Amino acid sequence: MHIMTYDYNTQRKRMALPEYGRNVQKMVDHIKTIEDRGERNRAAKTIISIMGNLNPHLRDVGDFKHKLWDHLALIASFELDIDSPYQVPEPSKFHEKPKQVPYKQGDIRFLHYGRIIELMIDAACEMKDGSEKEYLTTLIVNQMKKSYITWNRGQVADEVIIGDMKLLSAGKLKMTEGVRILEVRELIPPVKRKPVGKPHGKQQNKQFIKKKGHSRH
Repeated sequence: MHIMTYDYNTQRKRMALPEYGRNVQKMVDHIKTIEDRGERNRAAKTIISIMGNLNPHLRDVGDFKHKLWDHLALIASFELDIDSPYQVPEPSKFHEKPKQVPYKQGDIRFLHYGRIIELMIDAACEMKDGSEKEYLTTLIVNQMKKSYITWNRGQVADEVIIGDMKLLSAGKLKMTEGVRILEVRELIPPVKRKPVGKPHGKQQNKQFIKKKGHSRH
């Protein structure tokens, strides 16, 4: 009795760069077994051409050929002994941990405003008095109001927002007289409801007959 065997991707060797496909991986594995160095070099150049055709978007990347040779080394697990036109990269460079993104520590005074608003207020406080500072202050107040109603799902008096801004700025920021704070409907436009579709088929015909006053006898 013949027993069928199935070849699943999960059972195959893991590919370092899956975007080049399984066939390229097999070709690279094969040239690693070629004993003649000259033949290995020729085979490597052929694979480089194939890799370039499979990924034409890399042509827009600076030093296109260099990128392909680096990828070839990675696919070969850095075990391919050939005369590469470029220096083979260190394997450790492909396994470096990303640098930690610095984040300002400390509690956010008002969670619904967030850290960005506090940074904007700090920046506005450092500005010289003038039209630019007044304009930025107005933007901050409107953004604070938008954030407030988004988080709290309700109305809020403008005096509350202005008071919070004064508190966060230690009294350094003030609203210019005569400047209007936007209304809720201007900050968050209402969601448009989809129009109800017209009746179709038999239901539409019944309504038409009823409207015309037709009846069967």
